[in-house]
Amino acid sequence: MNQTSLGFSSSRAMAGAGFMVLAGIAFAGLNVVTQWLTMTLGFPAAATAFWQYAFAFLFSLPFLRRAGLSAMRTDYPWRHVVRVALAAFGVGTWVSGLAHVPIWQAIALVMTSPFFIILGARLFLGERVGPARWTATAVGFAGAMIILDPWSASFTWAALLPIVSALLWGASSLITKSLTSSEHPETITIWLLVLLTPINGVIALAAGFAVPDGAALGLLVLAGVLTVFAQYLLTLAYTVADAAYVQPFDDLKLPLNVFAGWLVFGYAPTGYLWIGAVLILAASLFIMRNEIRRERETAAA
Repeated sequence: MNQTSLGFSSSRAMAGAGFMVLAGIAFAGLNVVTQWLTMTLGFPAAATAFWQYAFAFLFSLPFLRRAGLSAMRTDYPWRHVVRVALAAFGVGTWVSGLAHVPIWQAIALVMTSPFFIILGARLFLGERVGPARWTATAVGFAGAMIILDPWSASFTWAALLPIVSALLWGASSLITKSLTSSEHPETITIWLLVLLTPINGVIALAAGFAVPDGAALGLLVLAGVLTVFAQYLLTLAYTVADAAYVQPFDDLKLPLNVFAGWLVFGYAPTGYLWIGAVLILAASLFIMRNEIRRERETAAA
C-alpha cells in the first residue's frame, strides 16, 4: 500500500514538474514571437497584445462552451472588471517592454511581481508582513536595481516597462486572491477570458489600431496558440501537484528565456547583471520556503 502510494505521488510530482517546465518553454517561445513582432517587424505593441489574446480567445471557445456563460454569475462584477483591466494593462506594458529591451532583462524584472504582491497584501488586505518578508522584498528590489542599472548612460525609461507590468499583474493577483474566498475558479477564469480581448481592443484603438497580414498575421496566430498552450500546461502543473512543489520550476523561465533570446536575437547578459537575477531568484525562493514553513506551523498548531 505504501509503495503504491509513494509511486503515485512520485509520478504526480514528476508530471507537475514536467508540465511546469513545458509551460516555461512555451512562454519563452511566446516571448520570442512577441519580440520579433514588435522589435523586428515593428508591429504596434498594443495591437500585438490585442491580436494575441483575440486569437487565444478563439482557441479557448471550446472551454467556454463547456463551462457555459452561467458560470459568470457573481456578486462582484466590478471587481472582476478592475482585475482584468489591470491584467490587460499589464499585458500591454509587457509587450511594449519587449519592443525595447532584451528578453532576459524583461523576464528578470517581471519576476519582481511577488514582491509587489507582498507590499499590496500589507497595504490593502491587511496581511502581516514580518521581517523575513520585508528582507526578501528588499533583496529582490535590490536585484532589480542592479538589472535596471539606472545610473548608467545606456539606461532608457523603456526598461521600467517590465517593472510596471509586474506591478499591474501583482495588483491583479491581489484582487484575484480576494475573490477566491467567494468565487469558483471557473468564474474567475471565464471573466478573464471574456473581458481581456475587448479591454485590449479599447487600449489598441487608443494607441493606434493595426490589422496584421503576411508574416505578422502568422506570428500572431502562433502567439495565440502558444498563449493557450502555456496557460493550459500551467493549469495542469498546479492540478497534478502542489503549488509549493512546482513553483521553483517556474523560476526556470529565466534561463529558458535567456537561452531563447540568445538563440534567436543574440542577446547575452553580462556577468554582473546575473548578480541581480540571482538576488531576485534567491529572494523569491526564500519567500516560498518561508511561506511553506509558516503553513506547516499553522497546520500543526
